[in-house]
Amino acid sequence: MVIEVDRPNRQERRRNGKSDELDAVEAARAALSGRASGVAKSADGDVEAIRALLVARRSGRNVRIKYLNQIRHLGFTAPDELRERLRDVPRDHLARTAATLRPTAGSDTVMYATKLAIVTLGRRVLALEADAVRLDHELEMLVRRATPNLLEIYGVGINTAAILLVAAGDNPHRLKNEAAFAHLCGVAPLPASSGKTIRHRLNPGGNRQANHALWRIVFTRMSSDERTRKYVARRVAEGKTIREIMRVLKRYVARELYPHLVSN
Repeated sequence: MVIEVDRPNRQERRRNGKSDELDAVEAARAALSGRASGVAKSADGDVEAIRALLVARRSGRNVRIKYLNQIRHLGFTAPDELRERLRDVPRDHLARTAATLRPTAGSDTVMYATKLAIVTLGRRVLALEADAVRLDHELEMLVRRATPNLLEIYGVGINTAAILLVAAGDNPHRLKNEAAFAHLCGVAPLPASSGKTIRHRLNPGGNRQANHALWRIVFTRMSSDERTRKYVARRVAEGKTIREIMRVLKRYVARELYPHLVSN
């Protein structure tokens, strides 16, 4: 059995310093003592394939945004004729418009170089968009095969379902209950009571991508799900802030999703 060990103990690091050997010893002690008891992901099925595709999809999205920003900034500083041509182009059509420019060698040096740079960036964006379409198709096929019922839940799309599946792993039964899944996603409030004051604080740990996926589900429901909107209105009347309400709703959504993640 493979045990998943968290980062080394901070107190031990302060006392003994840091090295690969010390980290290995601390990991072994954590596993032998039972302090680290989480079963590692098996990474041998559809969910591991989803994880690999998400890596490519996420990096492609980030690079696409970077290229679009560079096209826009080059347009701001381009010669007047080119700047006017790109001024009112919507963001959705910016890459295609940029890719259709025709730089002419032998013309004004600045105009030629700027057009060539914008055309190059535009073609890169179009290539990334074509890759994204293919990746999205593969992701949808794998997600539907892994947990078809998960997509029937209100607010859960292909991307959010994929992120949550990756957080749970190919062996989701390693999560003992829905509270463990909530802790994994960082949506389980942590006790922070002192004396007669009983309170809980926000959990800043856990899988932040899964936490954001739950946030997106809650955000969607708050805008279009009548049941959720009524709940929000009631809690606002009680004096709760929107952020506090969203934290509670994320915990409820984690509880709702857990049976679907472990049923496959």
